[in-house]
This record gives sequence, C-alpha cells and structure tokens, in this order.
Amino acid sequence: MSAAIQTAWVQSWPWLIVAGASTIVAGRGVLSWLKRRQILDCPNERSSHTLPTPRGGGLATSPVMAALLLLLGWQASHPLILTLGGGALALLAISWIDDRRGLPPGPRFLAQAATVGLGLLPVAGAVVGDALPWWADSLLAGLGWLWFVNLYNFMDGIDGITGIETLSLGTGIAIVASLAPADPVLIPAGLAVAVTGGAFLHFNWHPARMFLGDSGSVPFGFVLGGLLAGLAAEGQLAAALILPGYYLADATITLTRRALNGEKVWQAHRKHFYQRAVQGGKRHDQVAAAIGIGNVLLVAAAALAAAGHPWPGVVAAIGIVAALLAVLHRWSQGSPA
Repeated sequence: MSAAIQTAWVQSWPWLIVAGASTIVAGRGVLSWLKRRQILDCPNERSSHTLPTPRGGGLATSPVMAALLLLLGWQASHPLILTLGGGALALLAISWIDDRRGLPPGPRFLAQAATVGLGLLPVAGAVVGDALPWWADSLLAGLGWLWFVNLYNFMDGIDGITGIETLSLGTGIAIVASLAPADPVLIPAGLAVAVTGGAFLHFNWHPARMFLGDSGSVPFGFVLGGLLAGLAAEGQLAAALILPGYYLADATITLTRRALNGEKVWQAHRKHFYQRAVQGGKRHDQVAAAIGIGNVLLVAAAALAAAGHPWPGVVAAIGIVAALLAVLHRWSQGSPA
C-alpha cells in the first residue's frame, strides 16, 4: 500500500466521526420536526410498512453528506467531489418538493439528467475506457449514472435496505481505491458517505422510526453513482460494476418485467425481489441483513478485480448475485433458505 493511500486512510477518521455524529444529531432534529408537522408516510396497497411513519430523513443525511463532500473537495481541489457535493444539494431540493407535493416524471427526470450531466464533466470520456470514442463513453456513462440514481430510489422500499447498501458501497469504493490504487480522495469520500448511510440505520432499522424519502435516496444514488464513475475512470470499471451488482440486477430485472407487462414503470410497486421476500413472511431486518451479507461478498469480488483479476471477480460476482436473488425468490414463496 502506497504512502498516499495509507495517509488517506489515516486522514479519513475525522471525516467518519463528523459524518456519524452529525447524521445522528441532525436525524434527531429532523425526526422531531417531521412528527410535529405530521409529515408521515401512510401505508397503502403498495407499501411494505403497516404504520404511519415520518418520512423525510434525507433532510438529515443529504446536507451532512453534501457538506462533507464540499469540504473534502475544496481541501483536495477535486472537481468531481465538489460537483458531487453541489449536485447532492440540488437533488435534495428537487426531491423534497417531490416528496411533499409530487412532481411529474418528466421535470423530475430532466432535473436529474442535468445534474448528472454536470457531474459527468470531470470524468467525461474516461469511464468506459479506450474501447469507445469520447462522445460514446460520455453518453453511456451518463445514461448508466442516471439509471443508478433512479434505481437507488426504486430500491428504497423496506426498513434498513438503503443504509445497508450505502454502507456497503461507500466502504467498497474505499477498499477498491486502496487496492487499485486509485485517486486517494475516493477513500475519505467513500467512507464519509458510508458512515452517513450507516448512521441513518439508527432511525431506519426495523421497525423504522423514520423513512429516508426521495430527498435521501436520490442524493445517495447520485453521489455513489459519481464515486463509482470515478473508480471506473481510474481503470476499475469491473469493480465499479461489481460493487452494486445486486441493486443493478434486482432493479433491472424487475423494471424489465414490468415494462414487458405494460405497467407504468415509474409508479410505486412491491415487485422487487426484496419486497416479495418480505411479503413471503421474512422480516425487513432479515432481508436487509441477507443483502448485507451478499454485499460483503461482492466487495470481496470487487477487491479481487481491483487486485488485477477482473474476470474471476466478475464471474464470482455473477454467482453471488444469482445466489442472493435465488434466496430472496425462495423466501418470497414462503420457503426457508
């Protein structure tokens, strides 16, 4: 491990302490405010919860994450990290309006696309590699990043799942950046996002006392998508695809099925693998924990790819994701794993 990587890990500790403490303090304040204002997510036929629950935890997580990224980006004079911090704040504002009043899919999508387009500028043409011309690389990376923002929102459907995924991805990004080696700034950035998401589990672990809402899941998806794009631009495309492997598979398979059935894919539903596992009788925390275990294995597969063995890492990741989907499918049938 190089001296720069070792220094990045040592210097990450203050960021982690601030991220965790700030999220807990801000979360308590936001939870109290949401209760006073009666801003609640009431159960309906598409919900996986049964009691009215305060919704808007993103008002705590997104400002903390954005502030840390802006400070880190300013300290390191790093355009990608600065752009991610600013974009997270912009998407927080748009998503909070959507949480409270509802926005049509068109304007919401255009706002996300514009933010992703700006976020792509520091890594444009370098994400996929030399296999594609500059414009094709940028277009493919932009579409993939935009899809990731939305799938992160789609997958926020049971207690604890987004906190687990954010904790896993942020930590995985830091580990891969250490092994590659990649830009050292990805280490504190990934860890700060990981701890912010992990600290939110204090409020969102089953039974949840507060939901994240679009104001949290959309900025998390944007920032993590940008950090994964940063990894890919450092030559770690395989690892960047492996880390979110379960989320990519569940969301893409489910969306494709719904589209083929003629359903409105942007509407809320309960057809993801993890949601059907809960409907099959498993608790939210059991399903979230299973996904967490799968993610630990995916981090190991990504580390293998980062260490110079991309194809064995990809093959291992495919097996891990397939096994996790199979377990969740069996649970959806009411069968033990």
